[in-house]
Amino acid sequence: MKDLLLLCFLFSICCGFSQEEKRAKKYVLDLSQFNGSILLHNPDISHLITAHPAGFILGFNRKRFGEQEWEADYGYPDSGFTFVYQDMRNPTLGEHFGIYAHYNFYFFKRNLQFRIGQGIAYNTNPYDKNNNFRNNAYGSHLLSSTMAMVNYHKENVIAGLGFKVGLSLIHYSNANFKAPNTSTNTAAFNFGLTYDLNQELVYEFKKPENGKKMVEPIRYNFALRGGVNESDVVNSGRYGFWIVSAYMDKRLGRKSAIQVGADAFFSNFLKELIRFQSISFPEMNVAPDTDFKRVGVFLGHELFINKLSVITQLGYYVYYPFDFEGRVYNRIGLKHYFGDRFFGAVTLKSHGAAAEAVEFGIGIRL
Repeated sequence: MKDLLLLCFLFSICCGFSQEEKRAKKYVLDLSQFNGSILLHNPDISHLITAHPAGFILGFNRKRFGEQEWEADYGYPDSGFTFVYQDMRNPTLGEHFGIYAHYNFYFFKRNLQFRIGQGIAYNTNPYDKNNNFRNNAYGSHLLSSTMAMVNYHKENVIAGLGFKVGLSLIHYSNANFKAPNTSTNTAAFNFGLTYDLNQELVYEFKKPENGKKMVEPIRYNFALRGGVNESDVVNSGRYGFWIVSAYMDKRLGRKSAIQVGADAFFSNFLKELIRFQSISFPEMNVAPDTDFKRVGVFLGHELFINKLSVITQLGYYVYYPFDFEGRVYNRIGLKHYFGDRFFGAVTLKSHGAAAEAVEFGIGIRL
């Protein structure tokens, strides 16, 4: 579990700091305190919502000024790392210590900052059938975590100090690597200070040169994904899976491409779930020899940020012999290109808000 989530975290930061620049870099620290509430996204966690979580968010940011062409395309975002401490204010849920790679995007003359981060978190008190059976939110100590912040943001107001105030959302889940995995979402109000570590460095934003329009023919992609997951039945066991994907994409410009393709799923945890339901719940009329394989078709979008891209896909199972979470599925995640053709990917496959698996993949774009 540690290696799986650590790879996900390392993958998400691999392009943010990959190229050296000639001039000195500029960095800003920020520290915010937050108080909030756990959102009731699932009635199964209602017994865990007893108080208002609190904690702090520490950010380390590298300012970008257009040295690389993609930076201007996205309004000169920051890249950096975030550390989050969160006390869930409930002994059953424990505390979280998380570290994230993030980007800060700016709007409205750089007064509004949007931070999105992905990383890993350590939970101090996960589910235990003997000692903590009420915690159906987290099945493991290590969790995948996503954070988002929207802040009114002002830097260097006086003597390098600035301030920020806004809203945060923090999600914790192990993506069904180990049951239970009901997960939690915390919405919070945050406020804090920023500090410019390099006040003497003052740079102007570089305007992009007039580049030629991005024109590409239809490209053909082939990907192999795999991983380990477990059904929602606690202690049913973790099993490997693999997925074969083929799809076409067409660039719409420098930032985006649309996709259409198909997936073939070989999810071994479904074998055990089929066996379990056929024996334990005869009223469900599940035959023990039901095929566990599935085939889906999907539409998708790819957002390119330097060598990194964000993919979102919506699919529908056309071959679906066993009913598991419905015919519609979705996938969101990250790709990193190694050269012009080869890529690695870390994606989350789910059915609505119900995660099925974290997928690790490799592929080629022809």
